[in-house]
Amino acid sequence: MKKLLFEMGRPGRKGYSLPQLDVPDRSVDELLPAKMQRKAPLDMPELSEGEVIRHYTELSTRNHGVDSGFYPLGSCTMKYNPKVNEEVAGMPGFALVHPLQDQSTIQGALELLYKTEKELKEVTGMDRLTFQPVAGAHGELTGLMVIQAYHRAKGEERTKVLVPDSAHGTNPATATMAGYDVVQIPSNEQGLVDVKALKEALDEKVAALMLTNPNTLGLFEEEILEISKAVHEVGGLLYYDGANLNAIMGYARPGDMGFDVVHLNLHKTFATPHGSGGPGSGPIGVKEKLTPFLPVPLVEKDGADYYLNYELPQSIGKVHGFYGNFGVVVKAYTYLRMMGKEGLKQASADAVLNANYLMERLKKTYYLPYDRVCKHEFVLSAREQKKKGAGAGDIAKALLDYGYHPPTVYFPLIVEDALMVEPTETEGKETLDGFASTMEEIAEAINKDPEKIKSAPHTTVVGRLNEVKAAREPRLRWKRDDLK
Repeated sequence: MKKLLFEMGRPGRKGYSLPQLDVPDRSVDELLPAKMQRKAPLDMPELSEGEVIRHYTELSTRNHGVDSGFYPLGSCTMKYNPKVNEEVAGMPGFALVHPLQDQSTIQGALELLYKTEKELKEVTGMDRLTFQPVAGAHGELTGLMVIQAYHRAKGEERTKVLVPDSAHGTNPATATMAGYDVVQIPSNEQGLVDVKALKEALDEKVAALMLTNPNTLGLFEEEILEISKAVHEVGGLLYYDGANLNAIMGYARPGDMGFDVVHLNLHKTFATPHGSGGPGSGPIGVKEKLTPFLPVPLVEKDGADYYLNYELPQSIGKVHGFYGNFGVVVKAYTYLRMMGKEGLKQASADAVLNANYLMERLKKTYYLPYDRVCKHEFVLSAREQKKKGAGAGDIAKALLDYGYHPPTVYFPLIVEDALMVEPTETEGKETLDGFASTMEEIAEAINKDPEKIKSAPHTTVVGRLNEVKAAREPRLRWKRDDLK
């Protein structure tokens, strides 16, 4: 087992080399009041620079990411991210800018925010955007707060939000957090919103319908215009979960479908590395009637100058410090300029092509509950494999032995033993064929010896973990006593 740095440390070793002191040497008592001084010695390991570098480099090789292998995580769009994005975001004029600088000294940063908003308005069909939210779910909450403020400004106290049964789990969670009652709308036999059930749930208490299109099954909501009309007729609004925008960029716009609010995942659709909690950016776009309620400030242009507009009396206020995760916006802007309109269309086309290619091959081995043309992702079921002794979770663990990150499992809940696969546009046919062959090999192994698959993974640094125990009894802090 690999040792911790605390176990590797030896007295006298150091990993730094400081220049000779050229200022007066002052005691701790002169610099800090006694009450702020640490009494016990600082318990830190002592190591050389080489030891530290080797330790963390070795640990990094244990991680899986889009730079090291295929990452078909359904509904998350884990695609390869061009390194030029990182180079641009690291430029001093972007990386070293401070949000409290005078506006005259950050004209370049404001210009980038202004132009990124312009590009994304074109992609989404929205009228204004804010970059303050720093995640998709954060964007959801911001969007619902804007919707709530809009209704209240009209003197309406609406209490319900409609959410399809195939929605992302954050949708009902966010609606609840915003203070709404969640009403679940069932899917029909085609895996789409049951329009009849939706209309029966509509009344003057409905604030919004939260929807993504294509939906979580990777299927396009063909009756979206009828859905939009029905919601608007009762005074409700449409909220677009942008997690699946990667399927329609350049071909269809949420604003043209009737959506009033859109959140985007710059860290998914617009090629910014993400995972393990960050970094993220979940800007929201709104139609003109909702602009007065957006968080402040908004970036405006006056002649050749850019400035921050705080004059929105009906604003919901700030939802994050300053202007959100600016570095992520820089990466997204780089991606947008590099791709252009035709490039975004090509990305969508390739994502859809890859998904359908993989789906057609795998449906011969795994059950496909909704056997129709998909968009960027599709959902298989491992129900037949489960009957033989090993299900979706076991298949996911077995994939680790082959060097693949597993797809999303057990989601959406409307599919038994679900395997949700999104190959993205950045993978070649060879990668897709390799993954498909592995999935077929695992299925064959289940036919012969399901216990082998149920005990996977076998080749990883850590074997199968007790995930239930980890969820219920998390240990998030290490203590030296753990070494005993």
